[in-house]
Amino acid sequence: MLLLALEDRMKLNANKKPPLIEDLREHSQEQIAELRFLLETGLTGRPDPRRPGFFELDGVADVYYVFRYPAGHKVLLLAAWQREVDPVAEMVAYSCPAA
Repeated sequence: MLLLALEDRMKLNANKKPPLIEDLREHSQEQIAELRFLLETGLTGRPDPRRPGFFELDGVADVYYVFRYPAGHKVLLLAAWQREVDPVAEMVAYSCPAA
């Protein structure tokens, strides 16, 4: 019984298409790859309260502003910017080395 459930789940994941990302501003391939990874892992992001369908997704070094089409797997990448680094947290990390 458990084996059948696992096989069904594997079939669903095998048929799942990767998200199609349309880039409007010529972002780097690294940024597009990171965004694709975030979308494939199922990260939904923070919805924009003023614009339905628009989301912010937090990556490792960048924040992505995207529009998700209501139907389908298409995502429109509108902007990406570097995440703000907290200088206090950075100083603490450098002054307190790991044991």
